[in-house]
Amino acid sequence: MMDRIGRESLLGRLLVGSPDLALDATVTPSPEDTQDLTSLRADLVELASAAPPVVPSPGLRARLLAARPRPRRPQRPALLVLDMLVDHLTPCRPLEIPRARDIVPALKTRLAEARRAGIPVVYVCDSHAPDDPDLALWPLHALEGTEGAAVWPELAPEPGDHVVKKPTYSGFNRSTLGPLLEELGADQIILTGCATELGLHATAVEALQRGYVVTIPPDSQAGVSAMAESMTLVNLSAMPPYDPIYLRAKGG
Repeated sequence: MMDRIGRESLLGRLLVGSPDLALDATVTPSPEDTQDLTSLRADLVELASAAPPVVPSPGLRARLLAARPRPRRPQRPALLVLDMLVDHLTPCRPLEIPRARDIVPALKTRLAEARRAGIPVVYVCDSHAPDDPDLALWPLHALEGTEGAAVWPELAPEPGDHVVKKPTYSGFNRSTLGPLLEELGADQIILTGCATELGLHATAVEALQRGYVVTIPPDSQAGVSAMAESMTLVNLSAMPPYDPIYLRAKGG
């Protein structure tokens, strides 16, 4: 059982301007804290609405206008499918992720929609040489050239899709994913696949640090366990991209 934050502490955080992303992620484990945060926000809006209007000074008005959220949004998404491999989805294999089989129908639909919309599809796949040091720590899996390293047949790549091989958790580490996304002009990543608390987490954190907006559809991701999966999604929801690509000046 997790300790509650409490209404008084939440009010204090709201009054000092704690970011909404951080607050929302903090209260997620507690339904009571979540309800208190919603209630406090409503109370503050009502209080502000009841206050008499004040004409801001020229300096304050300029600061407020400068701080307005920029209305631009990411425009060029890429759909990434991480490690939906035969070795992870086949029952009784050493690194089976049973929950990954449950997301196949939703992911199959998402892939079809992306292709119809002209959104690039990128498969990011674990691939290990026989002497890969990763295999000294993990059971044999995704050995290059074997059927276990192939994408699950129901989700197999189609003509026009891209396939990137990686040797470790993050899809960016020792792979061609970074240059490919730059070539595609992507500014947003729709991240799917498994395992959420391992590969998806590592890839998402790296993508956020590179400035990509990262979206992980709940119905198209699978963790080794439901609890770890849930906590990973909560943690990532509190992390906005650093220096977002879609807000950068052209040529910057």
